[in-house]
Amino acid sequence: MTRAMTTAARRAPLLAALLATAACSVLPKAETPEIYRLPAASLPQAQAGAVSWSLRVDTPQAERMLDSARIAVLPAGDTVSVYKGARWSDRVPVLLRNRLLEGFRNDGRITALSSDDTSLQADYVLDADLTAFQSEYRGKDPVVVVRYDARLVRNSGLKIVAARRFEVTQAVNGTAVPQVVAAFGQAGDALAAQVVGWTLQQRADAHD
Repeated sequence: MTRAMTTAARRAPLLAALLATAACSVLPKAETPEIYRLPAASLPQAQAGAVSWSLRVDTPQAERMLDSARIAVLPAGDTVSVYKGARWSDRVPVLLRNRLLEGFRNDGRITALSSDDTSLQADYVLDADLTAFQSEYRGKDPVVVVRYDARLVRNSGLKIVAARRFEVTQAVNGTAVPQVVAAFGQAGDALAAQVVGWTLQQRADAHD
C-alpha cells in the first residue's frame, strides 16, 4: 500500500465522524409537547335512589382528526389545524368517555357501571359518535365545541332505546393553550351532566 493510500485510510474514520457531526447539527430537535389532562371544574354530586340496572359506557367513534391526542382547532372556515407543542394525555374519545364515566360515578345512581375496556356484560350500553371536539374561531375569539351523538342501547336484542345529539359550546377566556384546555374541561363537565340526566330519564321512560 502506498503512503498516499495509507494516509487516506487513516483519515477516513475522522472524515466520517466530521460528516456525522455536521449532519446531526442540522437535524431538527425533537418536539417535547406539553401534556394536558381534561380538567374537571365541577360535576353534579351524588343523587338519591340507586337503580337496579347496569350500564356500560363505550368509547365513542370518531374520525381520524379527533381520534388522536392532538388538540384540534379550526382557525377559519373548514381549515383544520392543531395547537403546536400541546397534546392531550390520551386519545380524545377516551378522554371524553372517562369524563362521562366520572359524571355517572359522581351522580351515584348507577352503581353497576363499566366501560368497553373490560367488555363486561351490562343491561344497557351508552354508544355514540363524537363529531366535534375542537376550538373554533368565530370572529376574534375561540369557542370550544363538543358534539356527541348518543345512543342508549338495550343489550337484550341490541335495541336502540333512545338517541340524541348533544352539542355544547363554551367560550374561551383568552387564546393561550391553558385557557383553551380549561374551556374544554368546562364543556366536558356540561356534556357529562346532560348525558347522565338524559340516560337516566330515558331508561325510566322505557317500557321493557
